[in-house]
Amino acid sequence: MAEPSAQEQNATTTDHAPANVEVDTSYENDASYDEAQSWYSASLTSSALDFRHENGRRYHRFRDGSYLLPNDEPENDRLDMVHELCLLVLQRRLFLAPIVNPQRVIDLATGTGIWAIDFADQYPEAEVLGCDLSPIQPTSVPPNVKFLVDDIESEWAYGKDPFDFIHARFLALSIRDFGKLLKQCYRSVKPGGWVEFQDWDGYPVSEDGSIEGTGLERYYKEVYGAFEEAGYDARPGPKLEKWFKDAGFVNIHVEKFVIPYGVWPKDPYYKTVGAWMQAQAESNGFEGAAMAVLTRFKQWKKEEVLVLSSQARADGRRRDIHMMFGFYVVYGQRPER
Repeated sequence: MAEPSAQEQNATTTDHAPANVEVDTSYENDASYDEAQSWYSASLTSSALDFRHENGRRYHRFRDGSYLLPNDEPENDRLDMVHELCLLVLQRRLFLAPIVNPQRVIDLATGTGIWAIDFADQYPEAEVLGCDLSPIQPTSVPPNVKFLVDDIESEWAYGKDPFDFIHARFLALSIRDFGKLLKQCYRSVKPGGWVEFQDWDGYPVSEDGSIEGTGLERYYKEVYGAFEEAGYDARPGPKLEKWFKDAGFVNIHVEKFVIPYGVWPKDPYYKTVGAWMQAQAESNGFEGAAMAVLTRFKQWKKEEVLVLSSQARADGRRRDIHMMFGFYVVYGQRPER
């Protein structure tokens, strides 16, 4: 027998599995077994619902701290408003990828689950999965949609069957490594399947320079700067095309949309879009994005965050400030071979 190598001699393996997994034979009948299943299911759900409360907002407890925006009712209402904003921008379309007869679909970081529910209604033959760190989705949903609590930046374990379509929206400020995530999507979508990401360039611009020196400019520099120092990407939209290419996707398509803030545009379409953008931000959006990242990472006090948010909100109502954002929709296809 050959002597073990030095590497093998130095290697240490820790196996936490027992030699045998013993069967619990104490259940008297199927009813008692069902009761036990219900108890453990309720216990797991309870632990996932053990939310973190801080500075008047509620945050997820599963993988505590990996997502810095709240998950309370004001934030959920805001997310649903952003969903309507996106539908308006995309002319009531849920996606732009040219998918045909999807059978298995996943919505990453599904939030309130509103996109997954709408998709399931539109494609009743498809199996739709929505995953998120927080179990905040409704329980009354179409029969072809399911939700689970998971961290999409960890290795996926969503079954062996690949997806026909993978969708992700508004992951800015929540993902540390988009390149890795896109590679995970590539491995998890079937050959010929599509992946679509919809996301922001989080930093605002103004063509006339009217944002310079305002409370809005300071807000985004302070808040998004803190997110970036903490390792999160605040402006993934313009980089999505490169990440798709690096992951191996083909037939990549990029669409950029201009989203104004407020009702200052003359064009009725942009005026309506701008009104929705302002409404979602004023619906606790400013405070929600800023509170955790500034108090946890920059040692701000709650009152300081509220003042910063109030100044941004006030400047957002000024008709002489013409702020805009870039919104990107990027989709690509895994090669057939």
